Amino acid sequence: MSPFRRVWAAPIAIAVVSLIGLVAALLGDGLNDWISWIGLAVPLVVIVWARLKRRV
Repeated sequence: MSPFRRVWAAPIAIAVVSLIGLVAALLGDGLNDWISWIGLAVPLVVIVWARLKRRV
C-alpha cells in the first residue's frame, strides 16, 4: 500500500460516509433519516474507538 493511501484512506472514507449522511438528511424522510443518522454517527464512533485504542 502506498504511503498516500495509508495516510488518507480512513479520512477520505469518513468524509464520504459523512457526506452521504448529510445528503440523505436533506433529501427526504423515512429510510433517508436512518441513513443520515448512521452516516453522521460513523465519525463519532471512529473518534471514540480511536481514543479508547490510544489509551491502552
